[in-house]
Amino acid sequence: MISRPQSKSIFLLFLCLLLSAGIYLFFIRDSYKPLHHITPEKTPVFSDDMDYESFLSAAQSHIEYLRNKTGSDHTAFTRTNYSSDWLLRSIQSLAEKIRENPDQSELHQFIIENYEIYQTGGRKNKRERQMLVTGYYEPLFEGSLTKTGPYLYPLYSPPDDLIKEKSENGARPRTGRLTDEGFTRYWNRAEIETLGIAQGYELAYLKDPFDAFLLHVQGSGRIRLQDNSVRSIHFAASNGLEYNSVGKLLVDEEIMVLEEVTVPAIRQYLKQHPEQRQRILHHNPRFIFFNWGNNLGPKGSSGAILTPGRSIAIDNSALPDGATGYLTSQKPVVNQHGEIISWTPFGRFVFPQDSGAAIKGAGRVDLFWGHGYYAELAANHMKEDGELYFLVKKGFQHR
Repeated sequence: MISRPQSKSIFLLFLCLLLSAGIYLFFIRDSYKPLHHITPEKTPVFSDDMDYESFLSAAQSHIEYLRNKTGSDHTAFTRTNYSSDWLLRSIQSLAEKIRENPDQSELHQFIIENYEIYQTGGRKNKRERQMLVTGYYEPLFEGSLTKTGPYLYPLYSPPDDLIKEKSENGARPRTGRLTDEGFTRYWNRAEIETLGIAQGYELAYLKDPFDAFLLHVQGSGRIRLQDNSVRSIHFAASNGLEYNSVGKLLVDEEIMVLEEVTVPAIRQYLKQHPEQRQRILHHNPRFIFFNWGNNLGPKGSSGAILTPGRSIAIDNSALPDGATGYLTSQKPVVNQHGEIISWTPFGRFVFPQDSGAAIKGAGRVDLFWGHGYYAELAANHMKEDGELYFLVKKGFQHR
């Protein structure tokens, strides 16, 4: 039996440990910031694993985006609010240097001498400000303009009763529909697919419901029609409901562990368990409507044409979308049979030109890979740690 004085001492020690842990956890939470201004000795070595031509193409798209923003518009970077005009000049200055075709050492020195560097805070439960880096791509599916077997699963254009209503006080617009009781939420995925809500607005039909679901997640794609022609299809609107991950559902139900969750693995599971397919897919209430596009490539939420390997999707309520980014992570290495045999580090300049319902907070970034076999492979398997930085030209004067 423990004596009362000893018991009291143990209790006090236990209380101190609890208080210390609480103070430590509070400090960790309180010290977290979505963006950190860093000194030159803490920056990565700025090199680029892609060609400069793709950088200049993506930079030009971002320059056009910034030109469409008002000059008085400002973006917060920790303690400094940079104007859109200054962010525009920052990209133009870097593009001018890139046109000189500098080697790695020269480019790195140019950035260190001329740019302020900001690093994203990453995931709150990760050290070293690590981001979760995923990928997305422009899929190609076989389809038909008419409902004829085996093309039975429709993609829809926005119905007339889908309304996007502006909100007051700068809040995000609301999406919904009007009823006799007033404005209400729009129909969810299960209701749209089982009640014929969007009947009459079909654009095309696919062979597999998971293909249609995947196209909703990617936001754009291409359809190869029965006459062998290919048409682009792009995001037009959503039903405004929150995105729920079916991969997380499978983990929560202990069907898969997190490391196993990839698009091919989910597809295989649904193929083996068709009786569960509808329940699993309907777990995500968010529904996407499409329009036919052109052959210029998919557009991001900024309106810019996305550049494969250069365009990223971020949560622009948490991170700035007007500056050049620099992303480090890992990409797959593929053998002659199209199999991933390893992962190799990369670093490249990127531009935040897109957003997504699944991309939330300062710890997530989604890299656009384009289209084709490698793009699909990389996007479907990428769940890597990485770091994201933003570059802003020095010399900004507050007015």
